Amino acid sequence: MNLPPMQQPGPGVMPQVPQQPGPGTPQQQQMQQPMPQQAQEKLDNISKVKSLITPLRESLALTLKTAAQTLHQNNLVDVGSFHDFIVLKGVDVPMPRFDKNMEEFYSICDQIELHLKTSIECLSQGSASQRYLPLQVALTRTDPIPGQEMLTYPQYLATVRAQVSFAKEVHDMLVGAAQNVAPGE
Repeated sequence: MNLPPMQQPGPGVMPQVPQQPGPGTPQQQQMQQPMPQQAQEKLDNISKVKSLITPLRESLALTLKTAAQTLHQNNLVDVGSFHDFIVLKGVDVPMPRFDKNMEEFYSICDQIELHLKTSIECLSQGSASQRYLPLQVALTRTDPIPGQEMLTYPQYLATVRAQVSFAKEVHDMLVGAAQNVAPGE
């Protein structure tokens, strides 16, 4: 969205408020149509972050423009010329909604933050997986592959179950030791 540069209005000239597209415009109808489920699933978190950068820029530009217009209108009200302008022109000038634009900007920022946190967690899990189970898993095979160091999916499940039960045993031992150290508490 290319926004025109702010021009200083002359005396008695009111800046124009940007018109938002109505609820039935083709632009909003395109945005309201959900993407196909397959396209949403194929995007990884980093691709989602990249796709949110353009809306973030547009939202920031609109928020700043709205803030400038609101500030200008408040200045005119303080000076007293805003009321004179409305009475002379007979124009009802709607106040831009700065709070809605700011909320949209923060919403996009929150989405980006969540996608980045999810990416970090995925990298952490992948790193832990490589560290504690360096063998690859053949997801499509159920029988062992001779001559290759790969786990079949049933072997992988057995390994995961063994690791989970070992972690539970360690947890139970630590809880028992903590209760033995401080039995009165």
